[in-house]
Amino acid sequence: MDLKAAREERILTLNELDEFRLDAYENARIYKEKTKRWHDKHIWKKDFEVGQKVLLFNSRLRLFPEKLKSRWLGPFTVSRVHPYGAVEVSHEEKGTFIVNGQRLKPYVVGMMSCKSIPIRLDIPT
Repeated sequence: MDLKAAREERILTLNELDEFRLDAYENARIYKEKTKRWHDKHIWKKDFEVGQKVLLFNSRLRLFPEKLKSRWLGPFTVSRVHPYGAVEVSHEEKGTFIVNGQRLKPYVVGMMSCKSIPIRLDIPT
């Protein structure tokens, strides 16, 4: 009698562990679906056209990064748009190469003025 009760208790415990494991798999699946939905919702669809000016994100690892230096290079000119997000860009000095479209952003001409403005730093007395 004692051995039979222990056997039944052990079977119940194993069944309970199986339920916990299945619940964990289900929760992980739900979490992955929610994360994928959030990620897909926040991806910007970038459509580039031939002749458009773009900036290229420089993602190279640098040992001594300069804090105030921009990581965007360019402007480059789009010479061809490949399917699935690949874009061929060209530059007069750097040549022509294919990059992932996620590393590009449109270049807006005339947004910033390059004029220097003198600023007085002395304190009037």
